[in-house]
Amino acid sequence: MSAVSDGWGRRALVANLLPLGLLGAFAWLEATYPNAYYRSVQEDQALEWASFYSFFVAGGVFAIAASRQRRTSDALPWFLVGLSLFCVFVAMEEISWGQRVFGHRPPDYFLAENFQQELNLHNITSTDVRMNAFRAIILGYGVLLPLMALIPFCRRLFDRIAVVPPPIELMPSMFAMFWLHFWYPWKFTGEVVECAMGFGFLFVAMAHAAQFSKQRRTSSLARPAGLIAIVIALAFATAWWSQNRQSADPANLELARAESEALGSDLEALGEAKGEPVITKCGIHKRVYTLVQKRDYARPLQEMSFVGLVERGLPEARAEFFLDPWNSPYWIRDRCDDKTGRRVVFVYSFGPNRMRDSNRWEILGDDIGSYVVRAPSP
Repeated sequence: MSAVSDGWGRRALVANLLPLGLLGAFAWLEATYPNAYYRSVQEDQALEWASFYSFFVAGGVFAIAASRQRRTSDALPWFLVGLSLFCVFVAMEEISWGQRVFGHRPPDYFLAENFQQELNLHNITSTDVRMNAFRAIILGYGVLLPLMALIPFCRRLFDRIAVVPPPIELMPSMFAMFWLHFWYPWKFTGEVVECAMGFGFLFVAMAHAAQFSKQRRTSSLARPAGLIAIVIALAFATAWWSQNRQSADPANLELARAESEALGSDLEALGEAKGEPVITKCGIHKRVYTLVQKRDYARPLQEMSFVGLVERGLPEARAEFFLDPWNSPYWIRDRCDDKTGRRVVFVYSFGPNRMRDSNRWEILGDDIGSYVVRAPSP
């Protein structure tokens, strides 16, 4: 029995419009207000929290659907249980299992092997593997599975083994997510598609919960709209809290200032040794640890004044992985404008709120850093 026959089908329009509208809105924002777009796709902004809450709530709704499937059909709901666990896993990976929320330091393995130096598994794999796996999930689950369910033989097989394909009505938005992620027309496209995918999975979960409900309901939009409104409200509320939380220890501010100044001095010294303003190249925006591991010219940073702060109390683990007092990575940005000749290079910490407030040219918000080069526009 399909979700459509249970009265859910008339809500498919909204279920498609929300993810598609999200993709379209961010495409417009990137083209019209690139700085606002850049800020909105950063960690701990409303977009990321919407991804977390949509997947997390979808996991709960899939669990309800699995329970209802068990009661109504006596089938083992392994597929829906798997979807529930998958959604919860994705949600927790999205926030690195609470690492940035609580500011704890990940185990050394994740600091060394995870290119984002975060407590999650998906960033340990290569970018190609991660991107292709993401696309395979969208295409395989959201597009191919419902198409296969249209074939009578496949539909009977799915019913026999308790595989529940998503409604065919949601295929347009699922395919749009796959296409946009494959095309990747602008930076951070993946962040926007992940959020759209979270809402897509939430709509699928609600469809299955209605499908296996003993009480056949009309296609009212009240419940789905209410649940979506809760997810969006939680996303903005948590983002606001993230932006306004402060460290309980003001001494960390002084530590971050001293450490970022030491890193800035180290970069200046390396540049002077080579007769250059700085050793980095225009366009670089990396974690300092990643730069040290990937570029031979940055290796001396492991033996300069920042690491020398260990003698003054800097924990060796933070020095080795270039972490700030809140256990987040120090970053370096080298930004140039070929038309005006402007160049800005700075090293910075996310500060006590553990989220990036700076833009491409300036250290902003509660971020703490040091400018290495700050050539103004002519």
